[in-house]
Amino acid sequence: MTDEPLSPIDHIFTGVGSYPIEFVFAYDGTLDAARLEDSFVEALSHFPVVRSKLERVSDHSFVFRPTDSGASFETTTTSRTFEDPDARYAFLDSVDTVEGEPLTKVKLTQTPHGSVLGVSMSHAVVDGFSYFFFLASWARLYHGKTILPPHHERSLLIPDRPARAGDVTPEDVLSECGVFWTERRESIAREQLHWDRLSLSEQEMGALLREAKRECDTRLSYNDVIAAWLWKLYLSRWQDGVGGGATYLSCPVDFRRIVSSFPRTYFGCAVTLATARLDYDALVDTSLGLLATKVRDVVATVDEEYVWRGLGTLEALRKQEGLSVVEENHVIHPRDGILVTNLSRLPVFELAFDVGPPVTFDILTPAPRGAVVLPASDGLDIRVCYSGGDSRPPRGR
Repeated sequence: MTDEPLSPIDHIFTGVGSYPIEFVFAYDGTLDAARLEDSFVEALSHFPVVRSKLERVSDHSFVFRPTDSGASFETTTTSRTFEDPDARYAFLDSVDTVEGEPLTKVKLTQTPHGSVLGVSMSHAVVDGFSYFFFLASWARLYHGKTILPPHHERSLLIPDRPARAGDVTPEDVLSECGVFWTERRESIAREQLHWDRLSLSEQEMGALLREAKRECDTRLSYNDVIAAWLWKLYLSRWQDGVGGGATYLSCPVDFRRIVSSFPRTYFGCAVTLATARLDYDALVDTSLGLLATKVRDVVATVDEEYVWRGLGTLEALRKQEGLSVVEENHVIHPRDGILVTNLSRLPVFELAFDVGPPVTFDILTPAPRGAVVLPASDGLDIRVCYSGGDSRPPRGR
């Protein structure tokens, strides 16, 4: 594979302070390390961008340059087990999406209770769909099965439109992309991150939905209600009761099904941001139903025109300011926001190697003020990441 250009949204996830997508998967049995590594190498031949490094090709653009050192596979052993939450980071080797660094790292750890597979991939290389597309394809290749061919043409997302008139402003970036152009991002210190784990049973989810529907006549989904609930629950605590300022909720939207004729097997980052704003005092006083309606309405604004306009704005911004501006772009407002990603339909059962699918897993993506909605046996398992500077983590509903 030759060099592959980064799309405008890919560039957002490069540089200092850009977080990779990271999971660790625990298996009830010992995975065959040699066979696993061989099939990983085979998977890379189908997904060559996974074994890439960033290469600067202009003042405003990177490319992915495939290289044998662009992806690593490490095998190790430990006496610690997956049941020890303090050991989770030991099962992972994290990538940094900066020039010259590998953009994928896989770590297989043999423990007394079975194998743990940790996979860190640059968010510039993959979104949530592509991350699991690669892992599920790897598992199929492990068993000698065929895979669905991925579509790699990232130039599809570089807009072929006339240049916009005038300079791009922070207000343009927010209204047209859902992205915040503000102070330079800082590196993410994992030792300063905290994680909350909130469990919502099917019964509790139903109660939240009924509460929201009592307050409005709008047709609402669980996604609308849970995002609104998390927005209010966390911002009221992170702001520590200080009113007067704006708060923001950001929701990633996969546009594979929104952009006409776009390949469903596109391998890359095919997300845009739907971002809602509400002053703190209004957030505290607004009912769950009205908040959920606001979430639904904001997500509904993401149509094909919004996608292309946003990509064009991000492209124009880099050409205006240079590559360094990507480190001033935030998909989560760093002081007054929360991002809620719904991954409640993860195909974890497809990640089956010689000992079957994972018996449990954990997400370790270091995204301060990021919440991820994951599947559970009875409802949902919600993880919220925040830094030590955010006060008073919630205790539940």
